[in-house]
Amino acid sequence: MEVKDFFPVWNDLSPAEQQLLEGGAVRRTVEKGAVLHSGSLDCTGLLLVERGQLRACILSDEGREITLYRLLDRDICLFSASCMLRSIQFEVTIQAQRETTLWVLAPEPYQCVMEHSAPLANFTNEVMAGRFSDVMWLLEQILWKRFDQRLAAFLLEESALEGTSVLKITHEAIGSHMGNPREVVTRMLRYFQCEGLVRLSRGTVEIQNADGLKQLARI
Repeated sequence: MEVKDFFPVWNDLSPAEQQLLEGGAVRRTVEKGAVLHSGSLDCTGLLLVERGQLRACILSDEGREITLYRLLDRDICLFSASCMLRSIQFEVTIQAQRETTLWVLAPEPYQCVMEHSAPLANFTNEVMAGRFSDVMWLLEQILWKRFDQRLAAFLLEESALEGTSVLKITHEAIGSHMGNPREVVTRMLRYFQCEGLVRLSRGTVEIQNADGLKQLARI
């Protein structure tokens, strides 16, 4: 994939604007676990995911964390260019969930083009609105759904992302995604196991009754 493949408004840009964006982009491959962006003072640039998976999360002062959303193939991360979006100050951490190939687009040329291109500015606003919708959806889940419903939905989502019912994930990692202590996750997973929904082993959660989880999650 090239930089232009991430922007449906590419043909609406002038050749000079296209060249400016392409000249400000660097292609990288990062290992699983690599932190690409940390906090509002870190202006990494736009992240264009070619292949892989990134995780956007926030950390509390006590060290707890919660996943805001995932970034998959062809997704664009704007929060990693906080110096370009001065009205938005999110302390977001971006971490690779698996080996990921991506483009890092410097914020300066992007901001320069966006200031002169209405199509690119509108597209940027659409991407940002979509991410805010993800965050608001998460907030609604936390406020109005029971933890067992949220955990069931998380396991189904993880299974869909990985393409398997056998999830290589620890209770601590699930807690980090969901913003809950490991002990809370362990208790609920043991309850799920007693109900025949999952089978637990060291570092693994195997889904045994996907329909039961869907019913619990109300999907």
